[in-house]
Amino acid sequence: MSDAAVPDVSVVVGAYNAMPYLTRCIRSVVDQTLGRDRIELIAVNDGSTDGTGEELDRMAEEFPSVVRVIHQENSGGPSAPRNVGIEQARGRFIFFLDADDYLGEEALQRMVSMADANSSDVVLGKMVGVGGRGAPKSMFKRNQPKTDVFSSAVYWTLNPLKLFRRDLIERLGLRFRTDMRTGEDQPFVSMAYLHARAISVVADYDCYYWVEREDGNNVTRTTRGTHPRIKYLRVMMELLAREVKSSTKRDILLRRHFDVDIKSALRHLLRETEPEIRDSALAEIQQLITANLTEELTERYPAVHRLRLHLARHGMLEELREVTRFDQARKRGKVVVEKGRAYAAYPYFRDIGRAVPDHCYDITRELTVRHHLDVAEMDGSELELSGHAYIHTVDTVDTAIEAVLRERDSGVEYSFPAENLAAPSVSEEAGEGMYDYGQSGFRVRIDTLTAADGQVLPSGLWDLHMRVRSQGIVKEGRTGNKRSDGIDSEARPRLVHTPDGASHVVTPYYTKPYGNFTLDVGQRKHRLQSHVKVDRAAWAEDAPGTVVISGHVNAGVSPGDLVVRATSVERTVDLAAFQTGEVTSPGPFEFRVSLAKAFADKALPAGVWELAVCLSSPDLAATVWVPNTPGLTTSRFRRRGLPAYAKPLDKRQVFSVRLALVDPVAGLRRRLGIGV
Repeated sequence: MSDAAVPDVSVVVGAYNAMPYLTRCIRSVVDQTLGRDRIELIAVNDGSTDGTGEELDRMAEEFPSVVRVIHQENSGGPSAPRNVGIEQARGRFIFFLDADDYLGEEALQRMVSMADANSSDVVLGKMVGVGGRGAPKSMFKRNQPKTDVFSSAVYWTLNPLKLFRRDLIERLGLRFRTDMRTGEDQPFVSMAYLHARAISVVADYDCYYWVEREDGNNVTRTTRGTHPRIKYLRVMMELLAREVKSSTKRDILLRRHFDVDIKSALRHLLRETEPEIRDSALAEIQQLITANLTEELTERYPAVHRLRLHLARHGMLEELREVTRFDQARKRGKVVVEKGRAYAAYPYFRDIGRAVPDHCYDITRELTVRHHLDVAEMDGSELELSGHAYIHTVDTVDTAIEAVLRERDSGVEYSFPAENLAAPSVSEEAGEGMYDYGQSGFRVRIDTLTAADGQVLPSGLWDLHMRVRSQGIVKEGRTGNKRSDGIDSEARPRLVHTPDGASHVVTPYYTKPYGNFTLDVGQRKHRLQSHVKVDRAAWAEDAPGTVVISGHVNAGVSPGDLVVRATSVERTVDLAAFQTGEVTSPGPFEFRVSLAKAFADKALPAGVWELAVCLSSPDLAATVWVPNTPGLTTSRFRRRGLPAYAKPLDKRQVFSVRLALVDPVAGLRRRLGIGV
């Protein structure tokens, strides 16, 4: 790269005692598909003593057009090297890469392309853990060309290992805090997030490999103590109070800090051995919780976290320690159900001396329905379901179960009360010795012809839920991913006839990747036509002018549902009156169609006709053309005493046949060689 050329990306690597990981890190940058002429790598050796500096110099000699090395005294953390890199960067974008980690070879190309296409100021590339290190996942479920911190999960990753537009960094004057031992990246990244024109996410490619060092010396692993975490928490909460005026929006972001950072601070607090340090840290945490934790935010957390926050807020350190031990040991007392609410039996529940409010133990919102399908099959227009469903940790007392079909797009739903059945084995298998699920069995039949309040179930994708009512608590769960091995899981359309003579297609299927049960009504995802295959056509040996059409159908149809049709340039003719045959549903079919009789009855006039297998229902379009069978000879027959023929036309993809009377004059001319 010439001195005048402006690179697309300045990759900043701060390195301290990073051997042997460093070599792979640097090579992953210089080998990027973006191209070396579009990249500069600024490596800052932060006073290493293990040969890191020498290896950087060697790499700079090997790749002089890409790698620049800066040596400095040890600064004690990652902030100063990154800040030096920012000062030296010339690229349109800056990417921060830790010296332990490495990039996928297309990472920078994909992220720069995403930024340029969407005018993004920050781009997150999918991270994957290496060596047992856990990587963020929630924000990488799908590509997001344009998003922000309030409508996506990007705020849940505040590390700087991302692509930033350099203009944004300079406009905001962003630099990493050098006065914090941990969390120094959070103010930098959050300010970039909040002021970005757009944030993008590249989730369909593994961009960043986040490495767990074998020696355990990752910076985030080596920072000890509660006070360093309290320090950046205070900074972040002040920053959000200043930058985000809406309390509703601020709560969205604060949730991440209370769920991740406060939890981490409390964990470290319980390890503090010096009483003075422990007491001062507890007092600061109390202040942070009191000043920033709203009731609305509190209600978003699971009960055990609400309980921890309450105990910390009120300085109840020993109680906090006991609840933490209880939770880590995964102990569980029997859930208490009263007046339609469920309470976990965590320590100090209704302990008069501690006076912890019940809402800290309320797990009603967290309860889930557990379910299993033993039977799920269509019988004509009816769907038959049976199995069991119960609210986990709630006895099946005063229990009622409903099947619910909810249309995915509109949210319209219809419910169907199920017959309650005894299921003693469920208590034995899942009751944990504490819960009675003996009335969790169900059986229900749903007629798709009357499911919509007496009307035919409309076209749509109807997801199955099981709704369970027990002891005043109502919960429901998407159903189907737990089912018996004997259930047919293949999506197989069924043709259902309505009383007024109309027809519609119903396809039970299981979604991917979750495996939940859905009814596709009206061929929204599954076309019946694609489940009908015509294999071949041949002449019947015992009936001149009769064609035998064979194939397979992987759908629920009756013999009268499929009809052979003939099409010419001018018209289409239904040949049901001239057709006999059998259909095995699902399975093979074979139709015998007498073209000779259709020609004799003048249903098929003389001319060229193409054959197809279709649905007989006039309101459902489905056409499967009969493939041509090369080499078929002309079939000769008589029409009302006169010679006639059906001649296949070889050069067509579709089975095409010419029907006509034999012209005796033309035949004589051919025999005599006249006019040939």
